[in-house]
Amino acid sequence: MSLLDALQAKRSKLKSCQTIVTNAAGERFMENTSTQEMQKLVTDKTYGFVVDTKPDYKPACILEDFLYLGSQDAVTLENIEQYQLTHILSMGIECPLQDLPKNINNLFLACLDLPEASLKDVIFKEAFDFLESARLLEAGRVLVHCNAGVSRSASVVIAYLMRYSDMDFEKAFKHVKSRRECIQPNAGFMRQLREFEQVD
Repeated sequence: MSLLDALQAKRSKLKSCQTIVTNAAGERFMENTSTQEMQKLVTDKTYGFVVDTKPDYKPACILEDFLYLGSQDAVTLENIEQYQLTHILSMGIECPLQDLPKNINNLFLACLDLPEASLKDVIFKEAFDFLESARLLEAGRVLVHCNAGVSRSASVVIAYLMRYSDMDFEKAFKHVKSRRECIQPNAGFMRQLREFEQVD
């Protein structure tokens, strides 16, 4: 008996089971392991990602009187006033505040929180130009945010510290982590930050 025949014989003796699979659009399917069929279930949508249900209003101060990091929840009129913000850098998600004061400069950079998304060329350059313009030309204060303030915005802030605050990757990462404990750039962004250290 060949190995393939032995595996097929064993497979026929396995118990059948059913698994509920949820895709990113929130559709649910029942998968049957014995028939390899998927049957769509009619249910309320349950998204294939964790929905943020706890607002995160307070931004973390990364560089005193200049650079702040937070989630989209931190973009509020109260925070603009309290932290005297002049600039908002929105990473991958449009600025959630509809009635942004006219004196606030806002830059939106399209970026998905995916390991294969490229930060090193266009994103870092445009973000750095915006941040440096705020710091040098206008003595501004900038809030950098994405959806959760964990991956995209944290990656930009870490890279900025590496470029302009004379920090290596480890020091920049630890500094940001000490100010905003929940940061966790995805694996692709971590790799790009380490590569950025080598060329910077």
